Amino acid sequence: MRQSQLFTKTRKEAPADEVAKNAQLLIRAGYIYKNMAGAYSFLPLGLRVIENINKIIREEMDAIGGQEVHMPSLQEPSLWQKTGRWSDEKVDIWFKSALKAGGEVGLGWTHEEPITDIMRQYVSSYKDLPLFIYQIQTKFRNETRAKSGIMRTREFLMKDLYSFSATEEQHNDFYEACALAYKKIFDRIGIGGKTYKTFASGGAFSKFSHEFQTLADAGEDTVFVNEEKGIAVNSEVLAEADLSELGVTKEEMTERKSIEVGNIFSLGTKFSEALGLYYKNDAGEQKPVIMGCYGIGPARAMGTVVDLLADEKGIVWPESVAPFKVHLVALNINDAEIRDYANGVYESLKDNGIETLYDDREASAGEKFADSDLIGIPYRVVVSKKTKAEGKFEVVTRASGAARYLGEEELYADFDNNPET
Repeated sequence: MRQSQLFTKTRKEAPADEVAKNAQLLIRAGYIYKNMAGAYSFLPLGLRVIENINKIIREEMDAIGGQEVHMPSLQEPSLWQKTGRWSDEKVDIWFKSALKAGGEVGLGWTHEEPITDIMRQYVSSYKDLPLFIYQIQTKFRNETRAKSGIMRTREFLMKDLYSFSATEEQHNDFYEACALAYKKIFDRIGIGGKTYKTFASGGAFSKFSHEFQTLADAGEDTVFVNEEKGIAVNSEVLAEADLSELGVTKEEMTERKSIEVGNIFSLGTKFSEALGLYYKNDAGEQKPVIMGCYGIGPARAMGTVVDLLADEKGIVWPESVAPFKVHLVALNINDAEIRDYANGVYESLKDNGIETLYDDREASAGEKFADSDLIGIPYRVVVSKKTKAEGKFEVVTRASGAARYLGEEELYADFDNNPET
């Protein structure tokens, strides 16, 4: 993509009403636009990041047997009345609207009810189980106060997966498989080293569930963690947790702020019994299906990457989620010879399958380098009169600031053969 054709522009200052670091940087760099409190637009660069995160999530969910669907946001009351979750007294985050034809609908804030209803049509025998169904879909929650930038919004993307099992053994096997898949996801998007599977409240379903908490000063949550042993407990359940079973004492744990980037819950048979999702076992007995739910917020993961990895110059994207691999920065662009040369390099990078944002704007070197640092693409390749004369490109790694000097063939071979370089 040519940067001159990108309709977004960088900003020197963030909006005065935006206090979260992730949103400040993403707005300044042109990744998102704040439409209103709790609602953001993902602009071309931001959408590319979200799509890269979603791709990683899909790959790991598919690898453990997940099947992707897409359910509607509009929810009619009857299913939710059966589980008691339509009432505003029990669930106070609904967005609801009257229908012209009479009645009302709500915008889905989760999807246990509709997916359970769907599965009633397809599950009747133990031979149909287990099943693992997921979607990446927009959720709506009428939060009292939207905060923390793109971390807590009223409209957001969610990967929600639901497991359906005949036995506790099936359920537990998938629960652990999903936990491992989450670890792979967070490793791949660049925050795995600071993200812990954390003991948390199980709510109405079980004594404990698990959250995936990323240690970050900007976090809303508080956890107690032993980084050496890889053990973390949400502060809300610290008093209830049997730390001896985890092989750690409270004195060995440190209180830290954190960001919840994922969660996994055992749901038991609450929804299957309420909504009539049963199967017959091998003895012909009718049994309720055992369920679980497993969530990740792609935008929340994106914001966490920004909060955790950004430096004083701007965003620092891991290659796996960056909007482009290379930021080609052309200096002296008014010189026709340099412009033609830079255009040729851009076309060659594309021909070699290297995703490139090409800064072909008429701007000063200082402005271009500052924008490049703010946008945070992993590698900056500089084309100028000097580099052309020397037959070498300056290649700067955004994360470390280290510079290398490569010839043209070396450049293409390096990026083509070393995707993790």
